Amino acid sequence: MKAVLVINAGSSSLKFALFECDPELAEHPVVSGQIDGIGAKPELSAKTANGARFRGAVPIGGSQGEQHRAALDHLFAWLDTQEAGLEIIAAGHRIVHGGERYSAPVRLDEAVLRELDAFVPLAPLHQPHNLRGVRAVATLMPTIPQVGCFDTAFHRSQKPLAQAFALPRAISAEGVKRYGFHGLSYDFVARQLPEVIGERAHGAVVIAHLGNGASMCALRGGRSVASTMGFTAVEGLMMGTRTGSLDPGVLLYLMEQKGMDAKALTNLLYKESGLLGVSGISQDMRTLLASDAPAAREAVDLFCYRIARELGSLAAAAEGLDALVFTGGIGEHAAPVREQVARLSGWLGIEIDPAANAAHATRIDAPGSRVAVAVVPTNEEGMIARYTVELLNGAH
Repeated sequence: MKAVLVINAGSSSLKFALFECDPELAEHPVVSGQIDGIGAKPELSAKTANGARFRGAVPIGGSQGEQHRAALDHLFAWLDTQEAGLEIIAAGHRIVHGGERYSAPVRLDEAVLRELDAFVPLAPLHQPHNLRGVRAVATLMPTIPQVGCFDTAFHRSQKPLAQAFALPRAISAEGVKRYGFHGLSYDFVARQLPEVIGERAHGAVVIAHLGNGASMCALRGGRSVASTMGFTAVEGLMMGTRTGSLDPGVLLYLMEQKGMDAKALTNLLYKESGLLGVSGISQDMRTLLASDAPAAREAVDLFCYRIARELGSLAAAAEGLDALVFTGGIGEHAAPVREQVARLSGWLGIEIDPAANAAHATRIDAPGSRVAVAVVPTNEEGMIARYTVELLNGAH
């Protein structure tokens, strides 16, 4: 079986999906999963297309960097035991930051990797690990082509004005600007919309990618015109453990009055805030929705309020609102969140059908709604696989 391997390498995890492409790319992976606990006690968990599940320890040691390579080696060996005659013909990688340089998928070689190394300061929590995964595959399978797919690329269609901060020009010239993220998800969902909402897909659309990481994107003609995430993936919406947009004066206060340094602020912004920080209970929306604790209710209410507030802003950027689309783990599965956002945004002409919403239907707008409302599952791994095959076939 010929297949494309999709890899999303993080600091302590390695997510993967294997897509058959013999002769054409399959819509769903043959097998997908992840290796967690890299640097500690690695464990492989996976599921196949027929629903079978696997979990087991990964017997590797060494430093964290060495473990990434060893984890991939273990994964390749394990895949061989699952799929007879497996031939991995290419690898596609999620790479968070493409900077201003990359607005489309690119064939990865050492020269490109050196350029991507320069973007590490723009995404220090993600970029180094993404690139480590690429180099590990190059060591273990040096003959297969590798393709980088960027979370920022979809937003390069935005006008310069939409990407600018009100900073001195010299700082902006160094690349400090709004990049936007979750582009792989937005591109996948945008491609599904003509079948879901018809001609409205080419008008003013806002997609809400709601999960542990959350953002929203305004589209016009299927292209990004504005997004809630900016220079980093911490701006915009409140998230599972991230603050979202925050008055910079708060950070100055914490530095001056509380003596917090860059490391402490990073932990606060990325790991201790959001749904977890406000509720004091959990970052998991399912847990909060099931809780009777007032702090859990407050966290959910604040999450929905921020979405509704950003929706108004993005409708202004898109010069209208023809459709609102929910995706991501929370967007696809949390009916109460969708209901509350719709209620808060009723002034925009949004009205949802309670029964359709509760049933997680694809179209959940009520018959009289001026705005189409849809729920569309995302598939970032499938988008990476498609990009990889298209590039290798000369489509990019």
